[in-house]
Amino acid sequence: MTSLDALVKAYDVRGVVPDPFSTDVARAIGAAFADVVGGPRVVVGRDMRPSGPALVEAFADGVTSRGVDVVRIGLCSTDGLYHASGALDVPGAMFTASHNPAQYNGIKMCHPGARPVGQDTGLAEIRARAERYLDEGVPAPAGRRGEVSDHDTLAEYAAFLRGLVDLSGVRPLKVVVDAGNGMAGLTVPAVLGTAAGLPALPLDVVPLYFELDGSFPNHEANPLEPENLRDLQAAVVEHGADVGLAFDGDADRCFVVDEQGQPVSPSAITALVGLREVASEVAAGRTPVVILNLITSRAVADLLEAAGARVVRTRVGHSFIKAEMARHEAVFGGEHSAHYYFRDFFFADTGMLAAMHVLAALGTARRPDGSPVALSALAEAYEPYAASGEINSRVADVAAARERVLDAYVRRAEAGPVEVDELDGLTVVHWDAPPRWWFNLRASNTEPLLRLNVEAEDADVMEKVRDDVLGLVRAGEGR
Repeated sequence: MTSLDALVKAYDVRGVVPDPFSTDVARAIGAAFADVVGGPRVVVGRDMRPSGPALVEAFADGVTSRGVDVVRIGLCSTDGLYHASGALDVPGAMFTASHNPAQYNGIKMCHPGARPVGQDTGLAEIRARAERYLDEGVPAPAGRRGEVSDHDTLAEYAAFLRGLVDLSGVRPLKVVVDAGNGMAGLTVPAVLGTAAGLPALPLDVVPLYFELDGSFPNHEANPLEPENLRDLQAAVVEHGADVGLAFDGDADRCFVVDEQGQPVSPSAITALVGLREVASEVAAGRTPVVILNLITSRAVADLLEAAGARVVRTRVGHSFIKAEMARHEAVFGGEHSAHYYFRDFFFADTGMLAAMHVLAALGTARRPDGSPVALSALAEAYEPYAASGEINSRVADVAAARERVLDAYVRRAEAGPVEVDELDGLTVVHWDAPPRWWFNLRASNTEPLLRLNVEAEDADVMEKVRDDVLGLVRAGEGR
């Protein structure tokens, strides 16, 4: 029996082309997607990877074989696909492997209105049906075969975002953008420039690697890795820019660099953008809800609650956050991985809209004397604590490593009395008395890895907790 367990992950489909991700697999998944998600038509987009066109053609063949029409929107960002799904109110499939290397491709799928397809919302059934179709063949549709049409939605996407954040009145800003040869090379000129026929903004955009090239000739399109930010950091300083923006391959995540070339943490960006959205809701007489995953800085929840928001913690992962966003009608949600979610964008994540909020905040911030505020000063208020960032440890026995940490910090309480929760992995909190710190240790869904995040009131405490927990995790193990 065929198994797609190695290809179908918790939230999406992702793997090396052509083995295990072949056109036959794409065709079977397309047929299964049509069966499970349903509807008279689906919208399909792709990023710039060379394997994309053939995989899209096969997927569309699978969808139409089940009597469902396909609307191809061609090259787009993942949030561009979510916009099309939301605006047309149809299911969607985006062919991308996000930040993964060139030999990978994948599919991010959604229900109508950009609602997520995950393991508990259709993906497990899609996998099972696709496996059966690969073994037995796709049955013929009871009625007509679906049709394929093409529709360019880039201008509509750009106009929609412009309608959410008005940048026309900001002070002139010089902005360096590293597209990493990914889809931001298409979307940034459309949204922040005039490529989609929109009026010019007071932005001087300095482009880095805007040429669409799925071989990623300059660096991997994964800004989460520090080495992939170095070109942007150097260019911001060289050009005397106000801000730098880095997007991943499918441009649904945005990372921010200040005028000194220093990265601004995604938690700080979550606070900055969240406070803007909360202020708008409060001004309208509503009590806003904001969704944060459990490894976001504690400072974010404190700031948002002080501004009048109700904060809901959730597990890490976009399908969990999107589900909570919709359930609570949340105005905004943020993740440590630089995914930002907006009620006004179909409860979906969009790096471009987050970037626009950053530019709006920076472009209107003034000191009492009327002088502009630099991004480093603006972000400083949102980063009061020291954080480790996410540290991965490859271990032979994940359960045993976790048990060593649990024994030392909880059962024997070597670091003093703590609070513990297991919403997502193991979170240990010592925050009610000094020294204040917390950490989260959780397992990867796909690899024998433990992921550690530590935050403390100062760097010394953070480093001591970080090193101690890593010592326990890695005792007798490889990294």
